[in-house]
Amino acid sequence: MKKNRDKEQCFVVEGEKIVLECIKHIPEKIEIIACLKEQIGLIPPDLKFKCLILTNKDLERISNQKSPNKLFVVIKKSTPNHFNPNLNFLILDNIQDPGNMGTIIRTADWFGIHQIICSKNCVDVYNSKVLQSSMGSFLRITIIYKELIPFLEESKFNITGAFLHGTPLEKEKLKNSNAIMLGNEGHGISRELEKFCNQPVKIKGHGGAESLNVSSAASILMYEWTK
Repeated sequence: MKKNRDKEQCFVVEGEKIVLECIKHIPEKIEIIACLKEQIGLIPPDLKFKCLILTNKDLERISNQKSPNKLFVVIKKSTPNHFNPNLNFLILDNIQDPGNMGTIIRTADWFGIHQIICSKNCVDVYNSKVLQSSMGSFLRITIIYKELIPFLEESKFNITGAFLHGTPLEKEKLKNSNAIMLGNEGHGISRELEKFCNQPVKIKGHGGAESLNVSSAASILMYEWTK
């Protein structure tokens, strides 16, 4: 639960691939490793003192998955890195679905966009479904939660926003952008933030769907942006 993650300043990661990435990249942040006895060989010798050997029943009780994973870690939250205004970044406004958030983080990692600024009402990056769908990319992306209006008022960024009523996407326009803004799954970018998007764009479709999933739209925009 988020309130407990905030209280303990820790979060849980489960799944062999992601856990092994955490062991490789942030071993100093690991508080507890929990696994079956047969997984102990995957743990480096200098971290074995942090291991708890569990049973399959234990794993079923603590897992968030229908088919429980065999390897878990409890990780101490990091102090967020400072925002670098000289690097390109994403702005996420009220993204609620954990799968969408995780996919956007993973896609940003793929395209070399290493900063994401989230509104305070976005889903928590340490939500287990966000971590799972990011597939370890949360380790390489600076994710900062801010009150977006004061943040954007204090700075002058060239921001491309994704809108249903925007002008058709052209990659030449994206080249001049410092940031891409994406909005809530159902309502899009909030009215209060529209004024900060000096380049409202839309992705033209040729079928009957009402709109694109926000993580799909993010993927297309990042692909064109980084060409």
